[in-house]
Amino acid sequence: MRKRIYQMVHVYEGSLLSVAYKYFMIVIIAVSLIPLTTKEEPAFLSITEGFCLLFFVVDYILRWITADYKFANHSWVAFARYPFRMISIIDMLSILALVSSIFGWLSRFELTEALSVFRIVRVFRYSKSVRTILNILKCSKKPLIAVGSLAVGYILISAIVIFNVEPDSFETFFDAVYWSTVSLTTVGYGDIYPVTALGRSVAMISSFFGIAIVALPAGIVTAEYLNSLKNNEE
Repeated sequence: MRKRIYQMVHVYEGSLLSVAYKYFMIVIIAVSLIPLTTKEEPAFLSITEGFCLLFFVVDYILRWITADYKFANHSWVAFARYPFRMISIIDMLSILALVSSIFGWLSRFELTEALSVFRIVRVFRYSKSVRTILNILKCSKKPLIAVGSLAVGYILISAIVIFNVEPDSFETFFDAVYWSTVSLTTVGYGDIYPVTALGRSVAMISSFFGIAIVALPAGIVTAEYLNSLKNNEE
């Protein structure tokens, strides 16, 4: 019995029941997002959230009681390990968000809106494309960490330089870090900017190197994606 439940909730392409369960949960997740699209709180939305909460809890329990099949470890370790997986934590936070929204338990801490985003993340579990991208990122972990470290170093160095070159334009070091970050990503909101010739020279050099750093992750991910496609074809 538990094995059939496992196949239904974990193996999405295994059977018609499994596929039906997958799309049913996607619909439930989509319905749970409806209250986030309006500032009004009609009564039917609370009822909708209540039903979504019920299905989220049932889904979590079904996955937990079949954790030994998931980890191929038929012992208590599998059940103890399950709640600490990243996706399990996301599931629990989405449940907590619904509980908070319905009963207002965390409203005074202003956490309800922050936790609500985890309802959206739940749908990634059912997306084959997202799972492919996650596998690609996992395979490219080391070069991406190296590029990320380079980007952080670039941001901090640029912030230190511009903070000392343009003391009148940047009141705090955080303002300089903010400017450096938006410059690195080529967003450039224009709310904070250097005004002196030296400051603008630093900005031009910073932007030039920033474009190169931003392009590196895209190249790494693209190369790994092409390798993944090649391996699948072979």
